[in-house]
Amino acid sequence: MTTAPTTARPTTTAAGTARAVVTGVGVLAPNGIGAEEYWAATLRGESGIARITRFDPSSYPSRLAGEVTGFSVRDHIPSRLVPQTDRTTQFALAGADWALADAGLSADSLPADERGVVTASASGGFEFGQRELGHLWGKDPKHVSAYMSFAWFYAVNSGQVSIRHDLRGPTGVLVTDQAGGLDAVAQARRRIRRGTPLMLTGGMDASLCPYGLAAQISAGILSDSEDPARAYLPFDAAAAGHVPGEGGAILTLEDADRARERGARVHGEIVGYAATFDPRPGSGRPSNLERAVRGALDDAGLRPGDIAFVLADGAGEPEPDRVEAQALTAVFGPGGVPVTVPKTMTGRLYSGAAPLDLVTALFGLRDGLVPPTVHVEETTGHDIDLVTGAPRPVTGDAALVLARGRGGFNSAMVVRGPAAA
Repeated sequence: MTTAPTTARPTTTAAGTARAVVTGVGVLAPNGIGAEEYWAATLRGESGIARITRFDPSSYPSRLAGEVTGFSVRDHIPSRLVPQTDRTTQFALAGADWALADAGLSADSLPADERGVVTASASGGFEFGQRELGHLWGKDPKHVSAYMSFAWFYAVNSGQVSIRHDLRGPTGVLVTDQAGGLDAVAQARRRIRRGTPLMLTGGMDASLCPYGLAAQISAGILSDSEDPARAYLPFDAAAAGHVPGEGGAILTLEDADRARERGARVHGEIVGYAATFDPRPGSGRPSNLERAVRGALDDAGLRPGDIAFVLADGAGEPEPDRVEAQALTAVFGPGGVPVTVPKTMTGRLYSGAAPLDLVTALFGLRDGLVPPTVHVEETTGHDIDLVTGAPRPVTGDAALVLARGRGGFNSAMVVRGPAAA
């Protein structure tokens, strides 16, 4: 099932009364494999952005990316699955394993039809598809893998995770570019509120191959800087595009009452969400991002002053950055809330970015720290309190995560930390 927000009206999760809490997380990021490793690197301001090494990028105008390094697929994925799966699915399978282990759950913790999975995808299995198309045109159809029939598909991560862990409850995929990660978590939250006790959710993307990079370059919004410290600069006066990345996060969501009954550790709670759609470019009508922010706050039953910090989308382009800063200023006031974009350490991970930001928000609330937006130096023209340089101590138990996808998708999600969940 492929779903996407289609109107500018905020969408809230009003059905049901069950609360959805996060009891497990699995992270693969360019600056850290594993949730705590990622978090420690992020607080140190450690960037994973560098020149692409998975292939020779010399002939491309954009040569930097956030690559996941040190991941040995055969250490984490059963050997029979390796030839069936693209890198993005291998990430998703590993992340799901870790998210369930972090939650203290096993495959038989619940009946199969009481556990489900909803993930997001922006690119599908690009690298697998490129390789098999090369076999088709360079050799003949007999050399094309039978697994090509599904390994490239956007829904394959949900499918493979559901098979591996026998998840026979609600299953789906959201395809809304960078916003998809929040949309998937929101859909999982809906299923929890409607009676499904356990959902795996989040997103992973991995399109750092020649075919994938060419597709991203064609959009005209990648940075062509050769300097990793100056390539991706959201809200900076020198912003000129973003750096792509790979990875993301998978989360275990549970019914709060059930999680409490089994004595689970809780990372936090998903308390608010809204999605809007922007008007056609050139229409003269304003963005609906502000409406998404206000909708998420309303869904959470919170006021702007209750938000300890914001993880912004941070497009790294002058106009989208202006629109996002304007929306934040309209809701919180000039400099009214600390804002950060830790994606400057990983690149934009597309469907994996927002779930990773959710983990960052939950850990930030846990530890009372907002990680920095590294490399950004000059934010002239934006009335936001951007956290730069070093982590900043904060107090409060709620954070806002924003994500925007190409084509007009806006999503906003509010989380509470472990102390308030």
